[in-house]
Amino acid sequence: MCDRSASHNVFMRERRSRWIQLLLLSALAALPAFASEWHLVWSDEFDGPANSAPDPAKWTFDLGGGGWGNGELEVYTSTRQNVFQDGAGHLVIRAIKSESGGYTSARLKSQGKFSIEYAKIEARIKIPHGQGMWPAFWMLGDDVVAAGWPDCGEIDVMENIGKEPTVVHGTVHGPGYSGARGISASGSLPGSPPLSDDFHVYSVEWWPGRVQFFLDGKPYQTVTPASLPTGAKWVYDHPFFLLLNLAVGGGWPGNPDQTTVFPQDMLIDWVRVSQRSE
Repeated sequence: MCDRSASHNVFMRERRSRWIQLLLLSALAALPAFASEWHLVWSDEFDGPANSAPDPAKWTFDLGGGGWGNGELEVYTSTRQNVFQDGAGHLVIRAIKSESGGYTSARLKSQGKFSIEYAKIEARIKIPHGQGMWPAFWMLGDDVVAAGWPDCGEIDVMENIGKEPTVVHGTVHGPGYSGARGISASGSLPGSPPLSDDFHVYSVEWWPGRVQFFLDGKPYQTVTPASLPTGAKWVYDHPFFLLLNLAVGGGWPGNPDQTTVFPQDMLIDWVRVSQRSE
C-alpha cells in the first residue's frame, strides 16, 4: 500500500524548497535594482537672481587669451558681460565680438572647489550655433598642475563645433592619445536636427575601467583600456574637476565668418553629479 504520510512529507519538503528558492531569487533580483540607483552628490541649478555671478563656492574661472593651445581667438573674462545667471534658472556664457574685431567669452571650472572619481556627470545645455563656435562641457584630472596635460587625463563630456550643427563629440585624452589622436566618437539625435534648437542632456557614466558617453540618455560611445593605443596608460582612476566654456575659433572649428552672428549664448540649465548607492 502507498504510505500517504511519507508522500505528503516529501511533497511539503519540495514545496518549502521551491518557496525558499523563489525567495532567494527574488532577493537577488532586487539587489541590482538597489545597487543601480544614482544618488545626487553635487549640483548647481543656477537659480540665482538675474545678472548674478555663478556661485563662487562652486566655480572659479580661467582667464586670459593666447589661444589656449588650440589657436582660439577669445579672451576669457569673469565679467557679467560674459557670464551670468539669467534669473530664469540658467547660467549664460556669452561670446561677444567687440567693435575692433576681438572676442571675449568665459570658462568656468570647479578646480579647488569640487572633484569626483567614478560618477554620472551630466548637464542640460542649449548650445549656440554658427561657424567658429565651440561650446564644451568637460573634465580634467585634478593632478593637472603636478602631472601636466595630457598625463592628468581629460574627459570631454560634450563638444560641438558650429560647422557640425547636428553632432556632439565625446572624447578622452591621455598620454599617447591626446589632441587629434584622442579616443573620440560622435552622436546625433534621431532625424539629426541641430543641437542648438533646444536643451539636451550631455552625460558620462564613469566607472573603473570604463567611460560611457550619452546624449539625452542614449549611449553612443564606450571607452575602456582596450580602446587605447597599445601600451598607452589609462589615466581615469583618480578625481577630476568640471569645466564649462564657450570658445571662439581655433584649429578644429575654424574661425567665425560673415555668417556668424554675435553675441552667441551657451545656456546651462543645470549640472549634476551622482554616484551609485553601493
